[in-house]
Amino acid sequence: MTVAIGMTTDLWMLLYSVLLAFVLVLVPATEGILKLGMGPFLTNRDEMPDMTVWNKRACRTRDNSLENLALFAPLVLIAHVSGNAGDQTALGATIFFWSRVAHAIVYLAGIAYVRTLAWAGGVIGMALIAAALF
Repeated sequence: MTVAIGMTTDLWMLLYSVLLAFVLVLVPATEGILKLGMGPFLTNRDEMPDMTVWNKRACRTRDNSLENLALFAPLVLIAHVSGNAGDQTALGATIFFWSRVAHAIVYLAGIAYVRTLAWAGGVIGMALIAAALF
């Protein structure tokens, strides 16, 4: 499935997933700067004061997003380069992206069990892409 400027749905979802990950990098950083000011962030941060529970959760959300992006991106790129991108990979990429949006929201909100379901949705999306490669 191809949309504007020759980008497949898979590639659009990859782009959106990268942008989501970037936002999730900014969330704990912004909260930390608002709480502590810029000073501690201009150092090597060897001895940082404890952050709030919410900030720690935001950091885990960010880390989980980056870990999953590291698995998702190669799948999309391999599908694209090998010519295997199609309806199944588009569906998988779309499921991955929206699952990751849901995951970020419920993780930041502290909703544990729903978070796990959203994470599983992302895994299912990646599995759909991987299956199209075989």
